[in-house]
Amino acid sequence: MSTTIKYPSPSKAVVELRGVEKRFAAFTALRRMDLTIREGEFFTLLGPSGCGKTTTLRLIAGFELPSEGQIMIAGQDVSNVPTHLRPVHTVFQNYALFPHMTVLDNVAFPLTVRRITKAERLERARAALDLVQMDAFGDRKPSQLSGGQQQRVALARALVNEPQVLLLDEPLGALDLKLRKEMQAELKAMQRRLGITFVFVTHDQEEALSMSDRIALMKGGEIVQLDTPTGLYDRPANAYVADFIGETNMIPARVVSCDADATLVEAMGTRLRVSGYHGQAAGAEVQMAIRPERVSDEIAEPSNCAEGVLADIEFIGTDLRMAYRMTDGSRVVMRRQNSGRAAPQLGETRRLGFRQQDLRLFSR
Repeated sequence: MSTTIKYPSPSKAVVELRGVEKRFAAFTALRRMDLTIREGEFFTLLGPSGCGKTTTLRLIAGFELPSEGQIMIAGQDVSNVPTHLRPVHTVFQNYALFPHMTVLDNVAFPLTVRRITKAERLERARAALDLVQMDAFGDRKPSQLSGGQQQRVALARALVNEPQVLLLDEPLGALDLKLRKEMQAELKAMQRRLGITFVFVTHDQEEALSMSDRIALMKGGEIVQLDTPTGLYDRPANAYVADFIGETNMIPARVVSCDADATLVEAMGTRLRVSGYHGQAAGAEVQMAIRPERVSDEIAEPSNCAEGVLADIEFIGTDLRMAYRMTDGSRVVMRRQNSGRAAPQLGETRRLGFRQQDLRLFSR
């Protein structure tokens, strides 16, 4: 089993969905999806329950067949190929380990099905356990392992077949928060080390941002935005993306004027400039978005500020989270690093600054 670090190829596709649609009776779970996943990429399908992300994963795995369209893996049309003949392996949230088997036998089991000799099965199973740092646990039963250890065994069993694509269906969902964070880092490091394409399903946007090379954010059976974590966070395509990814202030505003350099809007009881032309005509009612950490009470642009009264403050360890009630009644949350600087008092009036390039406008 290779341990060479292999980074995503910008051009080579390993998984392609071409016009794929999936219908269950009268319900359309996936709508004409076109998607390319690159070789060696950590790719995440993200979205709320019912958005179609798990259906997409099951289609790639072969647990479901498309109603329309083609599914290509490594250049081969596998649209109607059964699961066991596809070069993929799936890791589920419940791990599905055999309780009566040892860890080593659990990992070797997929090779037993393929009628590989016992000596080779055990050699490859031990190598897979070594990859996930579980080589010392081969004689134990699953019931003798912690949740995180069972997670690693399930990964080893998936890796023993050396799949071209590893599919992970919310595999960290059953873990506690601390272990989940540790496993996120381990999974990402393992994927980089092995160079295998990972397709990961989650509803946790923080998990997706921290682990992925690219993310497909889904809604209603469609991809709303396909981008890098930075692109999704800093350049959301619409209000849904801005609101789903991270925390965002969504502030009602009205366009006053616009040109190629900036759009002037009326919001929070004042006028603010937003960098660039956003396609709305003067008089248009819009939503203005800004991340809480991009709001400042140290005014960098005196002309781009608004006044608010501190209505609430939360201490969350590394940060202070402060909610201001603005002149027009709208609410703006600001996050400031806990540097030891004195926090404002409840009821105190402050001028908050908004850099033009940090503000985004979306149609209502």
